[in-house]
Amino acid sequence: MPTVDWDVQATEFANCSCDYGCPCQFNALPTYGHCYAVAGYQIHQGHFGDVRLDGLRAAAIWKFPAAVHLGNGTQQVIVDERADAKQREALGKILSGEETEEMATVWWVFSAMSPNKLPPMYKVIDFEVDVERRHARLAIEDLVETLGEPIRNPVTGAEHRVRIDLPHGFEFRLAEVGSGISKITGPMAFDLNKTYGQFAHIHLSNKGVVD
Repeated sequence: MPTVDWDVQATEFANCSCDYGCPCQFNALPTYGHCYAVAGYQIHQGHFGDVRLDGLRAAAIWKFPAAVHLGNGTQQVIVDERADAKQREALGKILSGEETEEMATVWWVFSAMSPNKLPPMYKVIDFEVDVERRHARLAIEDLVETLGEPIRNPVTGAEHRVRIDLPHGFEFRLAEVGSGISKITGPMAFDLNKTYGQFAHIHLSNKGVVD
């Protein structure tokens, strides 16, 4: 059981290797048999015990050779270099599923399924996200370049809007679905081109999603 209470209100953009819709959200297997993903987080308000996390950013990269629940994943956590020592430790623990009730958050699940954890990085995280307009950009030097945009009608080019509503999810209650392009370099290298993009306002704690 967690011994430290934490709470994070943030905006996220995530891009994974599956087709639009992301089978994971529907208890189905990944589109291409594996799951590669990158996500960025802008924390608006948060704390880990008495350590404030307001205004900081974080990101994570995951590679699973098969479905997430089959494990053997690799995880890379990136923490805002502006964070002080206590904040770095706090964000590292939150994104690694520590001080969290079992199965309560996406970070706990992904971490539990990732026995291969690379040392955390502390970098400048350039992140902009507009959930309602379905636009995002995540840039981390020598590591991540990700763009998010609306899905477009292949005939007319018009923006297409669709949402996923998860009343009992462990990451969000409602997410806007879009399209993502990512180039990941370094030890976790992979490329994604017009695959599932997820824009959401999230509110997570050591007990799970906060309504």
